[in-house]
Amino acid sequence: MVTVSKANSSQNWDSVKRYKLTKMLNRLGNISGHGTELVTVYVPPKRPLYDVISQLKNEAGTASNIKSDLTRTHVQDALSRTIEYLKLFKDTPENGLVIFCGAIPNPRGLGNEKIEIYPVLPPKPVQINLYRCDDHFWIDHLKDMMKDDKSVGILSIDTQEAGLGILTGDRWEVVDSLTSGVSGKHRQGGQSARRFERLRDNELNEYYRRVAEHAQKAFIDQYNVRGLIVAGPGPTKENFLREEYLDYRLQKNVIITMDTSYSGGEGVREIIDKVNEQGVMTEYRLMEEKKIIKKFMGEVFSNKGLGIYGVKEVTSAVQSGITDIVIVADNVTHLVLESKCKKCEHLDQTVIDRSSAVTTRQQIMAKPCPMCGSTDYDISEKDIVEHLEELTAVTGTRLEVISAQTEEGNQLTSLGGIGAILRFKPVSNI
Repeated sequence: MVTVSKANSSQNWDSVKRYKLTKMLNRLGNISGHGTELVTVYVPPKRPLYDVISQLKNEAGTASNIKSDLTRTHVQDALSRTIEYLKLFKDTPENGLVIFCGAIPNPRGLGNEKIEIYPVLPPKPVQINLYRCDDHFWIDHLKDMMKDDKSVGILSIDTQEAGLGILTGDRWEVVDSLTSGVSGKHRQGGQSARRFERLRDNELNEYYRRVAEHAQKAFIDQYNVRGLIVAGPGPTKENFLREEYLDYRLQKNVIITMDTSYSGGEGVREIIDKVNEQGVMTEYRLMEEKKIIKKFMGEVFSNKGLGIYGVKEVTSAVQSGITDIVIVADNVTHLVLESKCKKCEHLDQTVIDRSSAVTTRQQIMAKPCPMCGSTDYDISEKDIVEHLEELTAVTGTRLEVISAQTEEGNQLTSLGGIGAILRFKPVSNI
């Protein structure tokens, strides 16, 4: 069960919240009910909660007509659970509210389902008023809300080639590239200088038109960018903009022009690095992730001993209260198995890879409790990010979850997916 509180609505939508919500939506997207018994409710910010509660009470009355006893019971229980949850709020949260509730299928078969509720305070205002009772949860609207709508186009151009890239939230990619076919500045034998220049100007004109067409398709038709960065070596970029080849919607949304050493796809990569170094577009998550990983890798390869990596090393350092920032890639597969002896309540935690969860469970069950010798345990599992979130909250450590799809994410993944920068070097290591 995912729980939220009113206090959460005033906090920034950070990387940990995004990670946890993405994980939850992936799980809910794979759930199929035995009938139309999974309830989805979207409440927009200005809709009174008493109005929503009244609607759900009416739906509960209508559900009494469902023929299947099991489905009828599940729907009414889900609606009742949702109504009780809504009563916890005095007013509708700032961004509205989304609730998923229903009988979650159990491996033991039909009749063993458990009513679970998954409330969400969304990252953006809810734009729809929705109630659905179906055989699946309606998660698409919430997934759309999580998409970063601050897409920026990148055009890296010189007289030989052009590269088009997209920067969206926590990732970037090269989406198109083209070569110019423009002749070099030195004329071939037998041609007059004037004729050669005229032919070259025609080739440049045709090339600029092709770049503009590709830019319109990529930056308007496909991605609808909010701004455009134009860069490249030499004066080509300025000439291209001055002659206004671009669609007027792009021309007026040029954020900045930059000098780079490369054009084309390599130029796009260079631009990403430059806007990070110069502090341009700091509101983009990718820029923040680049800064974090750059600092982390610098510490790892220095002789200060403040950069560490590995799940056991980082967890131990967090528990010792010496970590300043903990960084986790969003594709990390570690989890924490917590075993509690039912007889003496001795508690033990083991950090493992998700792939070995079943085997580790069996090993725990077969091993006597070190305190009382019993082999009767309650075993639960927790995602490593959630575990680290609890630990860092106690020690005042900053926790960041970064995308594994970026170059920076790949660097962290190559080191095990979990790293940290320490506040100071442990005395035992000096």
